Amino acid sequence: MSPLIHHISSDETLPTSSDVVIIGGGIVGASAAYFWARRGLSVALVEKGYVGCEQSSRNWGWCRRQNRDERELPLANLALRLWEELTVEIGHDLGFRRCGLLYATADPKQLGEWERWREVARRFDVNTRMLTASEAAAAVPAADGRKWLGGVHAVDDGKAEPWLAAPRIAEGARKHGATIHQNCAARGLDITNRQVSGVVTEKGLIRTNRVLCAAGAWASAFLRVHAVCLPQASVRQTALRTGPAPDFGGAIYTSDCALTRRIDGSYTIAVSGRATLELTPQSIRYARPFLPMFLKRRKAVEIGIGRSFFEGPETLGRWRLDRPTPFERIRVLDPAPDIRMTAAIMARIRALLPAVAEAGVTSAWGGYVDSTPDAIPAISPVDSIGGVFVAAGCSGHGFGAGPGIGPLAADLVGGDTAIVDPTPFRLSRFRDRSKIEVGAI
Repeated sequence: MSPLIHHISSDETLPTSSDVVIIGGGIVGASAAYFWARRGLSVALVEKGYVGCEQSSRNWGWCRRQNRDERELPLANLALRLWEELTVEIGHDLGFRRCGLLYATADPKQLGEWERWREVARRFDVNTRMLTASEAAAAVPAADGRKWLGGVHAVDDGKAEPWLAAPRIAEGARKHGATIHQNCAARGLDITNRQVSGVVTEKGLIRTNRVLCAAGAWASAFLRVHAVCLPQASVRQTALRTGPAPDFGGAIYTSDCALTRRIDGSYTIAVSGRATLELTPQSIRYARPFLPMFLKRRKAVEIGIGRSFFEGPETLGRWRLDRPTPFERIRVLDPAPDIRMTAAIMARIRALLPAVAEAGVTSAWGGYVDSTPDAIPAISPVDSIGGVFVAAGCSGHGFGAGPGIGPLAADLVGGDTAIVDPTPFRLSRFRDRSKIEVGAI
């Protein structure tokens, strides 16, 4: 079933023109809409389903810098600051709390990786400290008596509420004049002399000369119709939610499972790094650039085939802009949870924290994490079509980084000085023979 989501209303009238059109109502699209509208420019946000309906409401809710690839850290630092500022500016709780993140492990290799990352932490002013075995045991108690070798406390990192954040940020954008159009699929771009001149939606044409594609798992398919190459693979994951349970900490990571305590006292639980890469026409098309990532993470990723080969964002095919498209046929990408994984999660949490397991499962869901070959997002102009930009491929980091991606994308679309260096996120890196280095999960 789909996770809980805060639903918002839509604006009834589609504008005939707008300074910028944003395609996709996830955390990235909503944040970009907010920062654009705050500048006093007209913004139309179009979403084929409803705001926050896909991966933006299906993630853990972590807002972290700990263990990030250093290419992403300036963006992660910015986002963490903006989570607090947005809560004040919008005037509604986004669920953001600097609760700290606790990591515990019995694996000496993993502990060594965390220790080495401290050098990165120092360079980027990330407040983190290693935990001794006794400190890890006190921070993350294990009912089955396992012994932790140590851990990490990411002191200033935090969490937010996936079911609240994107919708409430979109509402904040509307207060500044943005219009929000749900159940309104963008079918494609209207292009004149290699320059975008509008967005064709199922409800009509919006004239514009600036477009941001923030379509998550659908971004590559949308852009491919216009001969734009965005290597993207969607990795299927499963998560579940419990009933209210005792407070063991806001956010906990172990090799068995990861837990996030929600503001209602329930927990979201998942298994870090365990996922399924489903064979699809798109994954086959981009198999070569993704090979280094697969080899690096082959022990954690299963290969499978399912309905996504025949339907969804990674299938073959083109469509006409005057007829219904795949975006209208699948309003919400809502894969079923992996039953084996939900059983495994509950078995693990029962051994680790039985009081959480006793709260029972209230819901479970699947989601698709849109990944790039280097696990770093594409936040960039599209060189082949003037006025078109992309912010996608966040590789599981999009929720926490979303408030930072928003103003960076707004700067790029507006031709302003970028708030952080956009070079690592350029789309051209996938075709200019740049070395693709696989980033952190």
